[in-house]
Amino acid sequence: MAHEELLEIARSVAEEAGTLAARLRRAGVEVAATKSSPIDIVTEADRATEDLIRGRIATLRPDDGFLGEESGGGAGTSGLTWVVDPIDGTVNYLYGLPNWSVSIAVVEGDPDPASWTAIAGAVHAPILRELFTASAGGGAYLDGRRLQVREPVPLDRALVATGFHYTQDIRTNQARVAQPLLSRVRDLRRAGGAAIDLASVAAGRLDAYFEQGLNPWDQAAGALLVQEAGGSVRGLEEDAPTHRMTIAGHADVVAELRTTLLQLGA
Repeated sequence: MAHEELLEIARSVAEEAGTLAARLRRAGVEVAATKSSPIDIVTEADRATEDLIRGRIATLRPDDGFLGEESGGGAGTSGLTWVVDPIDGTVNYLYGLPNWSVSIAVVEGDPDPASWTAIAGAVHAPILRELFTASAGGGAYLDGRRLQVREPVPLDRALVATGFHYTQDIRTNQARVAQPLLSRVRDLRRAGGAAIDLASVAAGRLDAYFEQGLNPWDQAAGALLVQEAGGSVRGLEEDAPTHRMTIAGHADVVAELRTTLLQLGA
């Protein structure tokens, strides 16, 4: 199937899922369970939204694999896997903050950022009324407007976003690194959703983004957006992003930020 057709599936399913999640939010949200820690929550809306996405993909692409945050993985026979975060930024969603999104990407190869080739993706932020899309070689777009990462600046003039993990040992290390980093950048932002942060890098709203502990579904669509907007997405010491670290932005800013994070013991 052509990239354009896969992109259309990602876009249309993300829009439908975002509409459902927004409707469920208006109806009220309840925490259904916790995962890695008491603050790592899942809501019934997460599950319902992922069920919708999984059902649509199974109907449209029955031979493809699926990897979702809430329902796990399922192997396919086509060599393609849909990597899905039904509500990225669940705590924002729970509290009624607007920075949450539906993230859907389709990748070729194992569903691992170190080895996959991302083909198409969509990040839909219903409350912000924004739909980001990208396809391999086809560019990145926000509601039809082509995106480009910001031109590089020295790190001390860079607006950088980050996030904090739900497990306490990783969070403690992140706080230890963030404190000295704050004096080396223009400012730090923490909006609470990896997919929107990556989309914001692609849209030129941020100079860079980094975070420790991202899962494949947190970054699959967002990383493709950054790359198709002319940016770079790397690990701390590795060429590809890993669970240890994801760093995104213009390649020059990423290089300086990587060096700084290593110096700070990230």
